Amino acid sequence: MCGVFGVYAAERDVARLTYFGLFALQHRGQESAGIAVSEQGRLTALRDLGLVTQVFNEQKLHGLQGQVAIGHTRYSTTGSSQWSNAQPLVQHGRVRTVALGHNGNLVETTALREELAAAGVTLRATSDSELIAALIANDEAPLLDAVANAMQRLEGAYSIVALSEGKLVAFRDPHGFRPLVLGRIHDDWVVASETCSLDLVGAEFVREVERGEAVLIDESGLRSVQAVEPASPGALCVFEFFYLARPDTMLAGIEVHGARLRMGERLAHESPVDADLVLPIPDSGTPAAIGFSRATGIPFSEGLIKNRYVGRTFIQPDQELRRQGIRLKFNPLAEVAGKRLVVVDDSIVRGNTTREIVQMLFDAGAAEVHVRISSPPVIGQCFYGIDLADPEEMIAAGKTVEDVREYIGATSLAYLSEEGLVESTRRPASELCRACLTGEYPTKVPVDHGKLRFEHRPEPAVPRG
Repeated sequence: MCGVFGVYAAERDVARLTYFGLFALQHRGQESAGIAVSEQGRLTALRDLGLVTQVFNEQKLHGLQGQVAIGHTRYSTTGSSQWSNAQPLVQHGRVRTVALGHNGNLVETTALREELAAAGVTLRATSDSELIAALIANDEAPLLDAVANAMQRLEGAYSIVALSEGKLVAFRDPHGFRPLVLGRIHDDWVVASETCSLDLVGAEFVREVERGEAVLIDESGLRSVQAVEPASPGALCVFEFFYLARPDTMLAGIEVHGARLRMGERLAHESPVDADLVLPIPDSGTPAAIGFSRATGIPFSEGLIKNRYVGRTFIQPDQELRRQGIRLKFNPLAEVAGKRLVVVDDSIVRGNTTREIVQMLFDAGAAEVHVRISSPPVIGQCFYGIDLADPEEMIAAGKTVEDVREYIGATSLAYLSEEGLVESTRRPASELCRACLTGEYPTKVPVDHGKLRFEHRPEPAVPRG
């Protein structure tokens, strides 16, 4: 997942702009946050575990002075949740120093990691992002050419911002798995994962960073090269549409909120039900629930109140609070008692949370709980930047809809069809990556795909005697 942001603006407080840009991208990653700045080529980076508001304050932002900045919010897909993997990571190479923030996931890096290590490159982190920075930092070519050379060595998903030699660089993989957009605040350039981030800092959307394109921004303005031939067709992640992206973001020219409304409307036509109230599982299920309500005329109700202050916490609940589990995050309103409910969510992955919510609604007196999901069943692992469960942990993999309904305890269960999902995005199916729904991947996938495959493991004990 992850969110990235970058800005080149000689007369602006670039660290503060980046802070607010990241604030708009907090939904893309809550494990860690960081900002790197460059002042006359001197690079300073600050990163830590936690939310953007936990990592930064006025004093820290004041210490980050410069003309160019990049920022990152992390949700790990390769490498553990530890400080060394927080981004922007900084790589001191033989040729240059590079700060880099990465959204995505490379699919095969073992050979590249071994090659860099054999060349004497020190690798301190255990994420694939470090390898990208190392390639650029140790390439003797000019910066933009070094980026282009690195892109030709990479396979998988990457939407990246980087900072080196006082210049801002942004580049995107040839499939375009993850979004990356360019904007302007008057004459100053901004790059971000989503358009909602541009909106927050007052930037005007200019265009997307193209698939396979590398962009360099410095005092002379913007230059770009087509570093890698774009894959045909593209493969923008469909998960962005129904879950990951913020509703006020534009993806490939399509407003996400509008697409989710259409998903709910289509779901109502495909799987109608007699009910008294339509409830979303907030927040990602809300637009589809509104669409379902509009299409059926069944009244929409919040029904479930979400505690929006439940974020990253290091304080674990005691046994009794753990038993209450889901109530840390959701609590039903009294109006659900005696009602036939339609509960709308964007997806079911493991099914545990959905089962707890269904039981909680029955405990609150609901007469019926009909679950409607505004996506098809999720059955395949993502290798392109979303930390989905292993297939054996996915409730829908190898099970029928009735099996899943029985597991979650719902009165009925229905998913949106794949055709309905694609039509709701108003994008051709051929231009969307749907691997998590179909098991068909647009690239080769790794044999060893464990999230922690680069962690340092202790040597196995040698038996004695």
